[in-house]
Amino acid sequence: MDDFADHLDHIAKARLLCVGDVMLDRFIYGTVDRISPEAPIPVLRVERERAMLGGAGNVARNLTALGVTTCFVTVVGRDEAGRIVTQLVGDEEVIEAHLLVEPDRRTTIKLRYIAGSHQLLRADDEEVKPVAAATLADLLVRAETDLDTSGGLVLSDYGKGVLTNEVVARLIDLARAKDKPVIVDPKGTDYSRYRGATILTPNRKELAEASRMYVGSDDEVVDAANKIIRECGVEMVLVTRSQDGMTLVRQDGPPVHLKAAAREVYDVSGAGDTVVAMLAAALAAGVPVEAAAALANVAAGIVVGKTGTAVAQATEVLSALHAQSLMSMDRKSCTLTEAVDTVRGWRERGLTVGFTNGCFDLLHPGHVSLLRQARKACDRLVVGLNSDASVQRLKGPDRPIQSEAARAAVLGSLATVDMVVVFGEDTPLTLIEALKPDVLVKGADYTVDTVVGAELVQSYGGKIVLAALEDGFSTTRTIARMTGKG
Repeated sequence: MDDFADHLDHIAKARLLCVGDVMLDRFIYGTVDRISPEAPIPVLRVERERAMLGGAGNVARNLTALGVTTCFVTVVGRDEAGRIVTQLVGDEEVIEAHLLVEPDRRTTIKLRYIAGSHQLLRADDEEVKPVAAATLADLLVRAETDLDTSGGLVLSDYGKGVLTNEVVARLIDLARAKDKPVIVDPKGTDYSRYRGATILTPNRKELAEASRMYVGSDDEVVDAANKIIRECGVEMVLVTRSQDGMTLVRQDGPPVHLKAAAREVYDVSGAGDTVVAMLAAALAAGVPVEAAAALANVAAGIVVGKTGTAVAQATEVLSALHAQSLMSMDRKSCTLTEAVDTVRGWRERGLTVGFTNGCFDLLHPGHVSLLRQARKACDRLVVGLNSDASVQRLKGPDRPIQSEAARAAVLGSLATVDMVVVFGEDTPLTLIEALKPDVLVKGADYTVDTVVGAELVQSYGGKIVLAALEDGFSTTRTIARMTGKG
């Protein structure tokens, strides 16, 4: 866990060049309660719409969610969809965008109709044709310039015409000449066009089509990936295998099989973009490829648990890693996304939800009393736990005494605690906003006015409980006595 947290810190300082086919993802959400009298199809009553960056644009979004500074080079048409894409890219503050405009090009739109968490239909509005020679020349100039300051190159190939064979070969040659890793989300069946790339990220179906081999079992996946490595001149292949997880195959090491990290799948839209983004960011930050693949696997598990073309935030990835490391000791620890889903289920059963938070560095009778009083005020108690970095900022460089994983495991062993969620901010306001507890509990050394989130909870009818304190107990004083300073 310490290594993964360190990896994520390094990833947030990385810079990457992303080149590929951008598209506009439009989501039409609604409800279905009848079948059309005109044909045996559901009638979607539209409730809301949402526009998001898709294709290579979603890779760039995922990179920014990890804190990565991204140079994004792509081509759009001079149309309404192109203008929306330009606006959406501009909303991402850490993307340095070079959106090259072709007047007679149609920007790709993928339109998805969704009822609840079920996708009913996808309609693609697009034209597939090579980008004009003058535009490609401009693209290569911009990409070559940015490679000097980037830690790696991502090629997000959706086969819409930006990444022609000539452009792919030129970009890979430029990156390898500068000793930069090249991560490719491939398209088509001829992977020899990516010769010289560091790693490809096909899904199982794509691997089968490119290798012309069966890929049902672990061994078959490894054999097919090895064929791609030998015949297409790439160093590694990371195969995404849906419910079966991922498989990393390398020239110079044994294969690595990673179990799927998702608890429940709601929408796989853009999951491949998340994988390539995390993998590329990690490799650009110098993370070993095995750890980079593990991080990509966790990130993919997060986004398929969301609806729409989603991204995995660095904090979500770290929370998920904590949850995995604690699984054998305690199943009460979870990510914020998982907590929101669980709390929703509790409320559907008519249960009230309480929330309290703290560092809980060395659990003492004062903590036990607070948690007992908090649990009495609700049916289910969620504890927000400050991360190690957060505790250090609040308490000083010598704290915490115990890691967040250890502290979460101890809290989870208590019958009064129903859920533990680690947060990295100095306050738990983000958790409170997401969970909307019915009861917010803090010690009586606070006043209602000084409790973080009190105003929010009261605004929707929740209540604030100030728990009585046990005299004579303090983590700081306990540590002082232990060190002879108190």
